[in-house]
Amino acid sequence: MTTIRNALAADADALYEVCLRTAAGGDDGTDKFDDPLLPGAIFSVPYPIFEPSLAFVAEDEQGVGGYIVGARDTLEFGAVLEREWWPKLREQYPLGVSRGADDQRMVEHIHNPPAPPEVAYPDYPSHLHINLLPRMQGQGLGRKLMDVLFAELRAQGSPGVHLNVWAHNERAVAFYRHLGLGQLHDNGTGFTMGARF
Repeated sequence: MTTIRNALAADADALYEVCLRTAAGGDDGTDKFDDPLLPGAIFSVPYPIFEPSLAFVAEDEQGVGGYIVGARDTLEFGAVLEREWWPKLREQYPLGVSRGADDQRMVEHIHNPPAPPEVAYPDYPSHLHINLLPRMQGQGLGRKLMDVLFAELRAQGSPGVHLNVWAHNERAVAFYRHLGLGQLHDNGTGFTMGARF
């Protein structure tokens, strides 16, 4: 049986693992990264710390196998990370060090976080990241996690949510479209998708 609950700071190790094991367009990215913590340090672990009301995990008898995390206001969340999260990571991962291509891409993100897509404002200011390990896929858990997060975002007064997805991740694109997210922007390699509440 799988339960959905709020993510805790103590779930950090599980969030790092799930993020790594889904870091290759939804597939296992373990072999792509020399430092297995890099994807999670960007896309999952900060959320239970800085936006705990919008961080949820799916847990079964084997432990945490999925998550959905989000931010009510992407610009405000980015400002918090700039003050309280990125500085220590920039010290830990300095530029100018020889790394593999995927690690280097993550380190560049840490030093130069991309600005939120302009198309998201003012109607889609919230954002999310969702990932499930294979053992939790195909059970409707993705929809349940999205429903839980969307309900909390609505309760917090968000008018809408956006996310970015690689164009080649066809399963994810189809999943988001099925849940009513439309394409807001196409940058050639991926899409910004969004939904109003």
